[in-house]
Amino acid sequence: MKRYSLSLLGLALLAACGQKKESKAAEETLEAKAARIHQAVITIDTHDDINVANFTDSINYTQRLNTQVNLPKMREGQLDVAWLIVYTGQGPLTPEGYAAAEENAMAKFEAIKRLTTTYAPDQMVLATSSAQVRQATEEGKMVAMIGVENAYPMGEDLSNFEKYHALGARYVSLSHNGHSQFSDSNTGEADGFLHDGLSELGKQAVVEMNRLGMMIDVSHPSKEAMRQMIELTKAPIIASHSSARALCDHSRNLDDEQLMWLKENGGVVQTVAFSSYVNTEKHEARNTYMSALRKKLAEEKGLKWYERSELRDLSAEEREAFMAYAYEINDAANEVAENDAEAAAGVTVADFVDHIDYMVDLIGIDHVGISSDFDGGGGITGLERCLRDPKRNFRIG
Repeated sequence: MKRYSLSLLGLALLAACGQKKESKAAEETLEAKAARIHQAVITIDTHDDINVANFTDSINYTQRLNTQVNLPKMREGQLDVAWLIVYTGQGPLTPEGYAAAEENAMAKFEAIKRLTTTYAPDQMVLATSSAQVRQATEEGKMVAMIGVENAYPMGEDLSNFEKYHALGARYVSLSHNGHSQFSDSNTGEADGFLHDGLSELGKQAVVEMNRLGMMIDVSHPSKEAMRQMIELTKAPIIASHSSARALCDHSRNLDDEQLMWLKENGGVVQTVAFSSYVNTEKHEARNTYMSALRKKLAEEKGLKWYERSELRDLSAEEREAFMAYAYEINDAANEVAENDAEAAAGVTVADFVDHIDYMVDLIGIDHVGISSDFDGGGGITGLERCLRDPKRNFRIG
């Protein structure tokens, strides 16, 4: 029975992995301790992306899919709570753009509902409160919660926040990669800003989210937008998947000033296992090596490999066809890389734990958690998916 909750994805376990082991006995003792802690707490991953193609009668999360997250892997890895993400890429700020975005968002809400009410109601429930999470875990069930990554689909109608809340959403990011009608994005550091923080509509959205009890997610908005959100909000905020900018100078990470704002607000930053946000140099070297390897393996099977940046240019049919073999190619590439002495070193769990340690030292453990961004580009060497890794003999997730 899991009696305690941590907004972490196996923090003690990951810390154990990052420690320098002095002896085999010490390693076994440390991992055994970490495993006991992992089993005792309610483990929560605050950011897992989904593809609606994996929420059908014939293909869904009750099966051991090639996805990084699904119910068999959650059960094996003892991940209790997965925040499934209603993500929409940024498009034009027009009625047509809003309509297309809303269609995408509604499809993802419906997919999560089908999983918890039709495909796996005996295994997973949709929770909208901490009390429901505790009850579900007491009953031995896994939990889905919903976060909205980009408020763009809500258009200019603030009543949509209440609509999304009724559908189960409990946190919302006001922007993603690109400026929304509510907020500037971190991407403005490279290409300029639109609102100088929040738009007037965005400021009203903060008030509305406070009224509804929806957490405000600052992982993608700009630094100035975050400052204005903290100034306006009457409740703690979260960064659902961000790491420390002091260790990796990426605009998606939070610098020390932002981290201190978050601490003073009473919020939590969820350290993210997204390799380019953990160590950009290592990520780029590894990505160059792996991209060439994936392309080679795909071509050997008569298939075409697309990089993440190219997917947005594919039709829905082309993207679906690619995803049908993408995980298989990626797994094959990982296996080849693991046995290649000349493979570029990837970002590791130790690198990731450096970010956790840094932020815990700066703002305190009460304000630091862990997220994966699985199935949205997340994953590092040693933390590739949500399952028990027999090679390393410890649980991931």
